[in-house]
Amino acid sequence: MTHAVLRGDHHVHSTYSDDAVSTLAQNVDAAAEAGLTTLRLVDHVRQSTTWVPEYLAAVRALRVPDGLTVLTGVEAKILDVTGTLDIPALPDGIDRILIADHQFPGVDGPLGPSSVRERMAAGWAPADVLDQFVESLVATMRRHPGNQLAHCFSILPKIGLSEADLGPQRTDAWAQAAAETGTLVEVNEKWGCPGVGALSALRRAGGELVASTDSHEAGDVGRYSRVIPLLDALEEAP
Repeated sequence: MTHAVLRGDHHVHSTYSDDAVSTLAQNVDAAAEAGLTTLRLVDHVRQSTTWVPEYLAAVRALRVPDGLTVLTGVEAKILDVTGTLDIPALPDGIDRILIADHQFPGVDGPLGPSSVRERMAAGWAPADVLDQFVESLVATMRRHPGNQLAHCFSILPKIGLSEADLGPQRTDAWAQAAAETGTLVEVNEKWGCPGVGALSALRRAGGELVASTDSHEAGDVGRYSRVIPLLDALEEAP
């Protein structure tokens, strides 16, 4: 591995998520086999989720090989422009909340991609959409500091926009907020984001980057392909 961050995988799902197939123990074994030094076990939660104490107990019971550090997380979507998360009250032991743009943060609650596209077709200007989106991300980071952004900007292609549409002012504001709040930004294998422009802004702001596969199956843990060219380009960027 040529990039030090690739020795970690900071977003790995288990059967505690309803769309994953591997157990916590299988993910730990896969991380050790891949030569990782850090693994963050992460599963999806909602405000109604009740299994987090059970999950933490299961993590504590894992046999972790020497040389591997296992961290914990829960992934929750942003609900609105004020930075509300779809998350239950959490017991001690969760290292990071993974803040996810699974839907678009609206004024009165989350909007699906098709709803955003319909509103744009009806006249919602792309610049205003992007302003609201970045303001929501910043609000969430400030309301929930010290956590992690999951596959950030992955929703943009779903609503017909791209990271290039953000422009430097929005991107710099996002990066500065991440740095100021101690928010980790993952570069995500599954979604191939954030891109080099955002990662460069994060580096200039002094923010911290981690790598993640967003694995839902143990065979993908620590296996990077899309992330590598992003990191290569970041090293070459001014």
